[in-house]
Amino acid sequence: MTTRRDVLAGLAAAAAVVASPTRAAARGAMPRGFLWGAAISAHQSEGNDLNSDSWLLENLPETVYKDPSGDACDSYHRYDQDFAIARSIGLTCYRFGIEWARIEPEPGRFSQAELDRYAKVLASCRAHGLLPIVTYNHFTVPLWFAKRGGWEAPDSADLFARFCERATRALGDQIGMASPFNEANIHLLAKLLRMGATPDYRAKRTAMIAAAARATNSPGFSSILFADPDRIDAHLLQAHAKAYQAIKAGPGDFPVGVTLSTQAIEPVGENSLAPRIEAMVYGDWWDVVNASDFVGVQAYTRVRLDAKGMVPPPPGAEMTAAGYEYYPQALGHVIRLAARKTKKPIFVTESGIATDDDSRRVAWLDASIAEIRRCLDEGIDVKSYIYWSLLDNFEWTQGYGQHFGMVAVDRDTFARKLKPSTQHFASLIRRG
Repeated sequence: MTTRRDVLAGLAAAAAVVASPTRAAARGAMPRGFLWGAAISAHQSEGNDLNSDSWLLENLPETVYKDPSGDACDSYHRYDQDFAIARSIGLTCYRFGIEWARIEPEPGRFSQAELDRYAKVLASCRAHGLLPIVTYNHFTVPLWFAKRGGWEAPDSADLFARFCERATRALGDQIGMASPFNEANIHLLAKLLRMGATPDYRAKRTAMIAAAARATNSPGFSSILFADPDRIDAHLLQAHAKAYQAIKAGPGDFPVGVTLSTQAIEPVGENSLAPRIEAMVYGDWWDVVNASDFVGVQAYTRVRLDAKGMVPPPPGAEMTAAGYEYYPQALGHVIRLAARKTKKPIFVTESGIATDDDSRRVAWLDASIAEIRRCLDEGIDVKSYIYWSLLDNFEWTQGYGQHFGMVAVDRDTFARKLKPSTQHFASLIRRG
């Protein structure tokens, strides 16, 4: 029988994984201390994030979101159940977010009730034998922050650091690992993807932000997924630096790193734009990684570029339900990229597939973990595999139509139903 002492000992070992080299294991097995996990975000799973910018955008008549988030997965109330499911699979860590819009619903007014609730969430995570890996900001911000210009505002970094300081003061002694941002370079990836956006979509996006500005009487309404990347990049870099210092001030003594969107960028033919685009997508964020404690890579597919721009997947390529190429080999590509760019510990903090055919999720898990195994055999010290996502949840502008989860969620009753991929993942973990 597993005792609480066994659980706490396991957590202590997991927390030490960043600070020391991972002990080698027999060829074909993962190293001792390797973290197995799943990831989710607050807005996408908790539900009813009423004070956030995304909640407003989702519910405008002019919205580009296919569904509003609504109750989401009701993880706000059902987090114990989610942690129990994660532990039943054999996971040793769980990556999730704390929601800024709940904790600071008005500028400078922090909700002690919400901080107390997140303290309970963290305690539950640990009680289930899971190392809590906390994201302080996963795209969404308080509505008041968006109304005053979001990340375009010159003092946005200071406001974010204030939130991080207050949240850490309340929660830091329970956190196992953390990152200020999810996919800190998401705005730069968006800059690339917008190159292929249709004029109709650009017009609808512009109309939605204009409607949000009218609804809030704000001439400068700004939301990260729709903002001008060139207007927010410098402020996000400053925000990470200040948040890092605020979080490291404690309480708690845990690693604070950078998670990046690290899709494989591959050249096609001569004079490919791939090197230039790769430099654009990462900007100065590798320098930020080198001033932090670890890097989290998050890979889903590849982007292919010739001398003119993006090219479509090869003829006959399998596509996921998210509309991009099924390409788990991207994970090995980006782990090797990270190993070239930094000597910091490398964690896989997201990797997953949108599909309604769970056998393809099983194949994705096999292929992704095989990529990690190859990187380990090459001498790259990879610390984790964290699947996105535990639950079928709200997928931003795509609403509820895309299913990344290993666990299905009934949209009316919120009943959780484990898919066969959970048992396959559990068997992989048992085999090491």
